[in-house]
Amino acid sequence: MRPNSIILFERLYLASLAIGLVNIVSSFDRTVAQFQANPAVAQLGWGGGTVMALSAFGIGISLLLWYFIARSPSAIAKWILVIFTALGLLGLPGQLASSGGMALALLVLVNLLQLAAVVMLFRADTKPWFAGEADTAD
Repeated sequence: MRPNSIILFERLYLASLAIGLVNIVSSFDRTVAQFQANPAVAQLGWGGGTVMALSAFGIGISLLLWYFIARSPSAIAKWILVIFTALGLLGLPGQLASSGGMALALLVLVNLLQLAAVVMLFRADTKPWFAGEADTAD
């Protein structure tokens, strides 16, 4: 049976992904415009399709990390998520400066949920889970 901290991690992390997806969809046009404003990117002809592909890739990686943390315990996936979360928090000031309105609120909420989810991975009841001592069938 999965520990309570892993269940809470799963809920917080999937909520952050869902809100992040809402943010991606709601700010898609602005993101494409910022993407195309970069002369190097504009020269390559990248646009909306590239933004969609990069977003789908990011969500796919996030879902893989979720699976290998919450369903098939992997300490490696846990640490990869910790690194990604730390990098995301380091880049947060720049994102906050370029965001406004609803996108800003959603961005802050996503980061808070993801940080809370990562904290759940370091609670005492997760040690047997990541050590492979817990029953993963539930």
